[in-house]
Amino acid sequence: MTARIYQRPKNAMQSGKARIDQWVLEFEPAEAKQPDPLMGWAGSGDTQQQVQLTFASSEDAQAYAQRYGIDARVHPTPPRRLKIQAYADNFR
Repeated sequence: MTARIYQRPKNAMQSGKARIDQWVLEFEPAEAKQPDPLMGWAGSGDTQQQVQLTFASSEDAQAYAQRYGIDARVHPTPPRRLKIQAYADNFR
């Protein structure tokens, strides 16, 4: 059972920064999704894909994974680059 640990990204559709300080432990898919023959929806028998655990820090998530024998990889948060631009720059 493998998982990945990452920090939630900021929602691109809103200016708020709610829940970006949380770290998420998410299991990687064990099998590929197959289309259902009747409805055509994509699905699989792997129920671990539905589990998403949140933690206050990456150390807490790593401790949880180690305690339960989950092979987890930590994806570090990329540095945020701000593009500082004045409104007057639109007219130069």
